[in-house]
Amino acid sequence: MSARRIGLVAWHVFKEGVRDRILAGIGGFAVLLVGVAILIGQITAGQDIRIIKDVGLAAIELSGALMAVLIGVGLVSREIERRTIYSLLAKPLARWEFVVGKYAGLVLTLAANVVLMATAFLVILAVLGATTWAGMSGTRVADPALLIAIGLILAELCLLTAVALFFSTFSSSAWLSTIFTGGLFIVGLFNGDLRRFADVVTSPAVATAARVLAAVLPAFSAFDVKAQVVHGAPVSAGFVAMTLLYGAAYAATAVGAAVAVFSRREFK
Repeated sequence: MSARRIGLVAWHVFKEGVRDRILAGIGGFAVLLVGVAILIGQITAGQDIRIIKDVGLAAIELSGALMAVLIGVGLVSREIERRTIYSLLAKPLARWEFVVGKYAGLVLTLAANVVLMATAFLVILAVLGATTWAGMSGTRVADPALLIAIGLILAELCLLTAVALFFSTFSSSAWLSTIFTGGLFIVGLFNGDLRRFADVVTSPAVATAARVLAAVLPAFSAFDVKAQVVHGAPVSAGFVAMTLLYGAAYAATAVGAAVAVFSRREFK
């Protein structure tokens, strides 16, 4: 069955991912950033717990993005470099099952790491909530809205993984795939600014080009609700649902494009 073969590929990617040293390094980096946030909070005598929340959420997002890019671009290119792709394709495994399984495995790896980092972050906030200085800012330390921000970060990473997978199937060079994926992620973080630029520019041609780019490029900026959550602004359920639907549709398109490219690719 296709589901079983996809599951086996995904499980192999997950086991390989959790053993990868890069995950430990990036996870340590996230813990370091959260520690810096706590230090800042103590230096400011707890005047603003929002600093800790903002830096903590940013650490989870940045660490997850590094995992998605650095591991995602090697999902296929690594198999090509090791020449293990030939033995894999010789098995009763369709190429689309191979690509989808790779994607599912990395998403599972990212989800596990985000859950671990988020759990550590929320535990730290719970501990800080028991201190005297943490409540001085008047901001809720244990805020359920943080789960919304973390959930959208995970959705953002799933989309970034799909983009990384596409470039991994398109290019044999991990470096080029990393540059393309990282560049697209950075541009996507400013997708909202690109849309606003199209509304204020005077040239119709430039405005049209900006709107086309904003529509085609992944809008990673749409998943960023850290500022709203940290400052207590409401995030509507409708916005969350539409953002998740957009991410799922774009990720499915990117994975579909990856399957199409990989299915037509010849290996020598």
